[in-house]
Amino acid sequence: MSASAEPPIGKPVDGRIADDSVDVTIAGSELLAKGFRRYERLHFNMASDASPRSVDILRAGAAAAVLPLDLARDEIILLRQLRLAAHLANGKGQLVEIVAGHVEANEQPIATARRECVEEIGVKPDPLIELFSYFTTPGMSDELITLFLGIVDASRVPEQAGLAAEHEQTLLTRVPIDAALAALEGGAIHNGPLIVALQWLALNRSRIPEIVRKGSVRL
Repeated sequence: MSASAEPPIGKPVDGRIADDSVDVTIAGSELLAKGFRRYERLHFNMASDASPRSVDILRAGAAAAVLPLDLARDEIILLRQLRLAAHLANGKGQLVEIVAGHVEANEQPIATARRECVEEIGVKPDPLIELFSYFTTPGMSDELITLFLGIVDASRVPEQAGLAAEHEQTLLTRVPIDAALAALEGGAIHNGPLIVALQWLALNRSRIPEIVRKGSVRL
């Protein structure tokens, strides 16, 4: 379910706790820096307040993440790779993660999710089911991640994968679901998409066979 999708049937949402639109006019922008992503300063006005405002935003854009799950073996596939920002933050830069990547131009998130699975864990998920979308750090970035559930055959996953052209070197691990949830509860992992995915898994574990059978979270 994407951020703009209707809530699951039979579960009405209280409008007081639902995201809503706002009347904003972008007055201009400045490019502060350009590397892997653009860093911009945007000037804007709100209809409810005539005072001009400015905010600096990292234009990361759309991304997709996949929780690769082997139903037959009750396992998920995790990967580990260096994240320098994490190293600088707490000294533990070898993060445990799930499949994830940014959506390329003229690409839909589901296509990104499928492509990233092949690139990062060496297998194509079938089926691949969209769960929901969320912002990672909306106070400073426009990155919007769409999370998918991907059903895979864990026996076909190699020990190491990644694209040499993108300087990726990912170590892959097959992990029992119970072990992954225990790591979540014990505070051993800090990667946002993995934490969000495992929280979803903990809440919906009993529903997964039916979700996979119907190909949708809207049961």
